Amino acid sequence: MPLPEPLISVSPDTLSGAPVFNGTRVPVKTLFDYLEAGDPITEFLADFPNVTRDHAVAVLEMARRSAVEAASQAAE
Repeated sequence: MPLPEPLISVSPDTLSGAPVFNGTRVPVKTLFDYLEAGDPITEFLADFPNVTRDHAVAVLEMARRSAVEAASQAAE
């Protein structure tokens, strides 16, 4: 199954504008909350089966790239 484009959507009509996995009502913050609590990604995926592993990993990769880019720009 291809990944949705964009990976994350924001709409004032969905969860008061919280960023969600596109095509779902699952807030992206929830994935980070699980990981911060020490829960494995498999637990997140089991609790939110409408988010695919590929979609979750792609969002994590996007966040990683964004953090690295921000750190690089701050160092300039």
